[in-house]
Amino acid sequence: MRLRLITFIAGRHPKNKRLCLPLADPGYQGLNPDVLGEGAQLWRNHLRGDDMRRRGRLLGVLFGLSLVTWLTPHGMAQSSEGVLNKPTEAQEGDPSEISVPLDNVFISLEGTAAMGDEKAPLVIVEFGDYECPYSNLHANSTLPQIVAQYVKPAKVRYFYKDFPLEEIHPQAFKAAEAARCAGEQGKYWEMHDRFLRSGKALVISEPPANLALDLSKFQQCMDNGKYGPQIRKDIQEAKKLGVKGTPSFYVGTLDPHGSGMKAVRMLYGYLAFEVFRQTLDQILSSRDSEDRAADAPE
Repeated sequence: MRLRLITFIAGRHPKNKRLCLPLADPGYQGLNPDVLGEGAQLWRNHLRGDDMRRRGRLLGVLFGLSLVTWLTPHGMAQSSEGVLNKPTEAQEGDPSEISVPLDNVFISLEGTAAMGDEKAPLVIVEFGDYECPYSNLHANSTLPQIVAQYVKPAKVRYFYKDFPLEEIHPQAFKAAEAARCAGEQGKYWEMHDRFLRSGKALVISEPPANLALDLSKFQQCMDNGKYGPQIRKDIQEAKKLGVKGTPSFYVGTLDPHGSGMKAVRMLYGYLAFEVFRQTLDQILSSRDSEDRAADAPE
């Protein structure tokens, strides 16, 4: 019963219920106020309010849910995670209302898996969890459209950072290691897709045969825990940025050296492609206007 109660609380959010949330962390402060841009004060207050209300209601929710769990037959109206009535449709709405403007946010991209043209004008960085159902839904529904309409036409370069919520998703960290170990053999995105698009429980010890991996090298990489420190680094970066859960996305531009990005917008949760389309088109249009103004004769 304890596990089902935890996943119920961790898998929901007052405004966007399409987000996997970590368990309460004494050091968690929400979004870092130093990175919020102008016009984001209401968002900061809203997020802080969410945290305070969530903590204030925790004991009451636990008591109520314990009664529900006791009265509800096992498996009734529950997903494999034990989340009641988990929404499966993407969040829609005006991007200006469901995204956060940022200022002076730099995200390191060293050692981060990426797809797309290195010269693409925009960058998306996703913080994801291989066991999060909303990361799964994003990978199956929204991401293919982003790839088709923005990554392949060289408008966006897409990066994936690991934010495994180990308290509620015990296999997510190992899955992140497996994807990186497969990446040593040029199969990172194939393993990424295998985990997030299969719709099945993670089977990390048996890589799919169609990836044609050198299994001895793959297993050695896993046994050595080679990429554990890099994944821990991603987790610490996510916490420093105040990432609320998975999936979360940062949109911005590469720095001149390509080692990091300057983020100008943050979106979180399983979102409809239209939200990304409007956000990306708005930023691209703004960049085009700035370029034309810079090129205009004085």
